[in-house]
Order: sequence, then structure tokens, then C-alpha cells
Amino acid sequence: MFQSLTPLPPDPILGLSVAFKADTNPNKIDLGIGVYKDAQGNTPVMSAVKKAEDIILNSQTTKTYVGPVGAAEYNETVARMVLGETLYDSLGKRRVTVQSPGGTGGLRLAAEFIKKANADATVWVSDPTWANHVPLITSAGLKIEKSPYYDYTSHSVRFEEMLDCLRRVTQGDLVLLHGCCHNPSGADLNQQQWQAVRDVALKQGFTVFIDMAYQGLGDGIDEDVYGVRQLAESLPELIIVSSCSKNFGLYRERTGALTVICDSDASTKAATTLIAAAARANYSMPPDHGAAIVQLIMHDADLRSEWDQELTGMRDRINGLRSLLVERIAAAGIEEDFSFIEREKGMFSFLGVNVEQVPTLINDYSIYLVNSSRINVASVNESNIDYLTSSLAKVLSS
Repeated sequence: MFQSLTPLPPDPILGLSVAFKADTNPNKIDLGIGVYKDAQGNTPVMSAVKKAEDIILNSQTTKTYVGPVGAAEYNETVARMVLGETLYDSLGKRRVTVQSPGGTGGLRLAAEFIKKANADATVWVSDPTWANHVPLITSAGLKIEKSPYYDYTSHSVRFEEMLDCLRRVTQGDLVLLHGCCHNPSGADLNQQQWQAVRDVALKQGFTVFIDMAYQGLGDGIDEDVYGVRQLAESLPELIIVSSCSKNFGLYRERTGALTVICDSDASTKAATTLIAAAARANYSMPPDHGAAIVQLIMHDADLRSEWDQELTGMRDRINGLRSLLVERIAAAGIEEDFSFIEREKGMFSFLGVNVEQVPTLINDYSIYLVNSSRINVASVNESNIDYLTSSLAKVLSS
């Protein structure tokens, strides 16, 4: 049976990582992989996380299952972090939060749930969007359409075109939005634009589906969920997938959550059973370690303060790198305007080179990035920024 199998091409980002590791150029730079890196190019375990792990190691008395919906206290902790105390209280039983194996697992759970709620639903995703959104959603049997989002020329959100598209989306369909720190562009909606999205969603009756992977890495923990809370406060239904991979540095612990807001307590009760059944059928029980870490940090005043300081340091470093990169690009003699990088949020931006120039950066300069020219800004540091900008200058002038 297996002799008939045809191999698939490697994942573009994971394939880059393999090529980068094999490259012997001492100046090589990996701008592709989407993890936070410090000034030394490492992805360290946060100090608050290490301390929480020590406490858990010495106090945990069992490794029994946590159940398909995960740890109840973790679920409520995540709901409070995303929604804030006021909304958390006011939504009451209209809201359910379920632990998932990372944000990716939460997206898959959401897709399975949507399929049960409306098998004919179309999910509208931003153009561009995170590369894994489409295979995750379509593998659950849902249809995908694209809505305008990013203008590669002006390096800004094509908001009027986006709104015109959303005005044609009807009840029963969903619109998938990035909660903050848009991946891959870094171009986010502002507060007025979030309000406009809320208004058109109320008028058209479609359901908004939010992927919140980077809370705290844009402007702040509460600032980054302005749009999410606007929608949660106003809309009868909302789906939110959140991740602790980036803001807690828990990448390999696969720590995420799916939050669903329904129009009534009864609908939420039914939704909970469907989500639990989907979890049971897909992976049975979620892992506990990462969730236990988040739960402990958010409930211990000292650990929470330490985590908040570390997260603030990560955010400030990324924002500072954006400004520094724009400055060094100009200093390298590049005439094109790269100021958009400074205005964008989170770890990602497009570098602005074309598809033909990307292989030159990879093959001639060992600077690894995907064909779209998306880069992880956090991969830049003082030891590689001058090599990066001088190489970029040579490619753009050739």
C-alpha cells in the first residue's frame, strides 16, 4: 500500500531551517523561523517560567488526565487575560473556554466546531494570512475565501477594500481576523477600524473568528486585545483562539485555548459538548505542563510581576529593533522607504524584496527568509544587523 505514496514538498519555513543549519557561512542569518530571540540569538526559558516549574515539580502529586476540556482553572485564567475582568464577569455562561494543544490545536478545534455548527460555512481569511490557516481549516472540510488586507506597495492595511468585502459576507459565514501583530505583515487594525469591523459584523450577521497568537508583544497585554474586547462586548457570537507560545515562551509545551461566546447560555452549553467531543476524537486530553505554568504565574503576584517585566522587555526589544532596522537600512544607502517596519507590530514584517531577490539573499548571502519576504524582526541583533543591511543594499542595487 505504501509504495503508491508520493512525497510532499517540505514546509517552506521548516525547510529553510534545515538549509540554514547546514550552511557553513559564519555570517548566516535565519529570518524565517517564528520564535522570539534575544540579543544573543537564543530563545531562552523565561525566569518566571523556570520558577513556576520548580514549584510545580516539588508540589505536583499526580500525572492523571486533566479531561478533554483541560484544566478548569487554566481555562478561566486565559479567559480573564483575553477578555479582562469586566467582560469575563458580564458574559457569564454565554462564554466557554477550553484548553488546547497550542494555538494550532485551538484552531483545529474551532474548525471542527464550525463544521458541526454549519457544514456549509465559508471562512474568510485575510490576504495574506498565516500560512497554516488554510490547511488547518480546509482539512476540517470547510471552504475558504480571501478578503483584501495588505497593500504591498503602501505597506498598510487595505481597509476600505476589506470593508467592502466584509459587506458582502452573510450570516452563516465566518471572518478570520488576527487579534494583533498580524502574521505575516505586522500591519494591524487601529481602534477605529476595529469599531468599523464590529459595526459591519453586527449589520451582516456573520461570525468573527479571531486568532490571538501574540498578546502582549505589540503594545501591551490589554492594549493588544482592544479589538477582541470590542467584539466580545457587542457581538452575539465570537470565536477566539489564543496561544501562550510566544508571550510565555512555551512553544514546545503546546499551550493554547479556544474561547467561544454564544448568544445564550443554552447555546454555550451545547457548544461545550461539541468542542469536548472534538477534543476527545482528535487527541483525547490536552497536555498539562504548560497550562499549569501559566495558571501558577497568573495567580502568584510575584511571578506575575516578574513575567510582566520579562514580557515588557521582549516587546520593547522588538519595537526597538524595528526602529534600529529602519535607521541602519537608511545608513546603508538604501533609498527606498522602509519606515513601515517601524510602524508595524509584533515579530513579523515583509522586508519588501521581490520573489527574484529572495533566492539571491539566500544563496549569495546566507540570509534565509521565505519567498513572501516575511522576516522575523526578533532574529535581528547588533551582531548581524550591519551584515543584513549591507547585503540588502547590494541586492536592491543590482
